Amino acid sequence: MATFMTSSKVRQEKYDVFVSFRGSDTRCGFLSHLRKQLQLKGINVYDDERSKRGDKISSALSEAIQKSRIALVIFSKDYAYSGWCLEELVIIMEYNRVNNQIVIPVFYDIDPSHVRHKKGSHEDAFVQHHNNYKVDLRK
Repeated sequence: MATFMTSSKVRQEKYDVFVSFRGSDTRCGFLSHLRKQLQLKGINVYDDERSKRGDKISSALSEAIQKSRIALVIFSKDYAYSGWCLEELVIIMEYNRVNNQIVIPVFYDIDPSHVRHKKGSHEDAFVQHHNNYKVDLRK
């Protein structure tokens, strides 16, 4: 496990890579192949397959994000429909801002401009969240 100095604290890393993904889009195909290949290379991968679903991100999941060297965000067609995924992304980006965690976006079966400019399914997802008030859009 690597050790880093961050803002006068020593941070113990527990995982090499934290993977944020929308399960219905990627779990049985892309993610399972990616996970297998990373593990074959000796890369310690955390994905939230282990976590129970709830309304809010658990402190254990937040800690897993913070204790990972790299956050791999797999943007897919339905990623933005998941309030859970968006909450993970907020934590990942905040940790990137504060502690320079490496964030690698992967665009799976979606045009990157749809994510960047909230178009297509991502636009539809944010409209749905706005109408349902499930996600704090300020984040």
